[in-house]
Amino acid sequence: MNKRYPGLNEDQNGGLTPLGKVVMDAQVFELLPEGQACAGWDLGRMQALYDQVHEAWVPYGHLPSRLPEALGERHRRIYDAAVARARAAGWDPENEYSENE
Repeated sequence: MNKRYPGLNEDQNGGLTPLGKVVMDAQVFELLPEGQACAGWDLGRMQALYDQVHEAWVPYGHLPSRLPEALGERHRRIYDAAVARARAAGWDPENEYSENE
C-alpha cells in the first residue's frame, strides 16, 4: 500500500496532526515555503521532511519558547492559523482525547 499525505489543507483538525505539525514546522524553519501543503507526498518523503524538521529544532531544545524572535513570531502565526482552521472545522481541544476512543 502506498499511502499519501492528504496535504495540510485537507488534513484532520486543521492540520493539528503529527504530520501536519511537521509541515507547519518545516514552514516555520523555511524548509518549505508557506503555502506548501505537501499534498500527495508519500510517507518516505514525509519521513525525510520530519528528519529535517527534527534537526532544525535541535538548537532550540524542541521548544517554541526558545525560538529567536523572528522564528517565534512565524511559529505563532502559522500555528494560530491552524488552530483557527481547526476550530472552524469543529475541533475542540477539550475533547481531543476522549476515553471512548
